[in-house]
Formats: sequence, C-alpha cells, structure tokens
Amino acid sequence: MSHNNRRPFDPEAALAKVGEGRSSRTYAKGQAVFAQGNAADAVYYVQSGKVKISVVSQQGKEAIVGILGPGDFFGEACLGGQRRRLATASAMTESTVVRLEKTAIFRLLHNEPEFSEVFINHLLQRAIRVEADLVDQLFNSSEKRLARTLLLLANFGKEGRPEKIINQISQETLAEMVGTTRSRVSFFMNKFRRLGFIDYNGGIEVHSSLLSVVLNDQAHEISNEERGDES
Repeated sequence: MSHNNRRPFDPEAALAKVGEGRSSRTYAKGQAVFAQGNAADAVYYVQSGKVKISVVSQQGKEAIVGILGPGDFFGEACLGGQRRRLATASAMTESTVVRLEKTAIFRLLHNEPEFSEVFINHLLQRAIRVEADLVDQLFNSSEKRLARTLLLLANFGKEGRPEKIINQISQETLAEMVGTTRSRVSFFMNKFRRLGFIDYNGGIEVHSSLLSVVLNDQAHEISNEERGDES
C-alpha cells in the first residue's frame, strides 16, 4: 500500500494506550492549564475546546502568541530542556486537555512510530508557523496580519473544512494577536465585511476570498484609503 493510500493515523488512539503518566482534565473558560514560570514537565494535547497561549512582559503587557484547537499539542519545549514555562496556557472555552508527563511522551515516541511521525510533523509545522509569524510582524501591514490571523483561526490550509471562528474571540484579543490597536482591528473588520471577505453570523465566518488580502497587493491598496495605518 502506498503512503498516499494509508488510512489517516489517529493520534488519540495512540494516546489512549498510554497508562502511567497520562491524565485528562476539563478546564472552565479562563482557567489556566499552566502559568508562565511554572515547572515545564509535561506535553499537552487538546481534545476539545480552544486554548490560548500568551506571554506577559515585566511591564505587564500581554501578547497572545497562539490559539490552539482539537488535535494540537503544546508545552513540547520541555522535551528540549526547558525547565520553566515561558508562556501561560489557558482555556478560551470549556476545554478537555490530555497531559502527558515527559517519561510518558518519550515512551510513546519510542514505541509508536506512526505517532512519532505525527508529532514530528507537528513540531515542523510549529517551527514554520513561528518563522512565518516573525516575517509577518516585520514586513506586513496590520491589515495583512489581521487577514492572516483570521485565516489561521478558521483553519484555512489545514485538513478538513474551514470552520467559523468562535465568537469568544473579541476584537481586543485579535488586536493582541496582530500587534495593533482595537480601533484598527474594528476598521479592517468592517472593511473586510463590506468587501465580502467575512460575515458575522453567531461568529466570524471567513471566506476564501480573504486570501487575496494576504497573497496579493490588495491589502496595501485598501490601506492607502487611510493614510494613518501603522506598519
């Protein structure tokens, strides 16, 4: 059987085989899975819900560096020697999260080659995402950054159909993710809706046409309507 014809591997089936060192917990909205400065001693897997990864500076300013959903791992830096958490992970909605102690995840990676493949792919995709985020912050306008953030939150580019963004994501949260002000997010969200790129219907529904803002020069042209846009 060719690699392309293989049945998709279900990581949850492998996780279910883990005995010692595995636990599962449901977190209420706003509850922390772990906090910045906590001991880094486990890897986590989102079974359901949404988890926010954020960092707070010494001045108290919060920056959201990721929003994760079902099928995503987080906290894996502990496998590379990280001793303390550099970020806080908290539930954005009621979320069920699996916790795997380091010994358990190492055992799973050693005994389950297919799981190892999935996990390594996750690490590679995370590294690619971090690099893309850095380029996005350095070179793209706040409008393009917002468009890319909306597409990522709606799972464009992932397997399966895109989904509506949960309505708990406020404009303040989007502003923190994009690195701009809430008023700028409001301005561009209204413009995206007027152009037919997004809809509001119990959540933010993102259309594939929003890709044109990221891939083409349209975002620059739209931004020129208002000269006050920051980079």
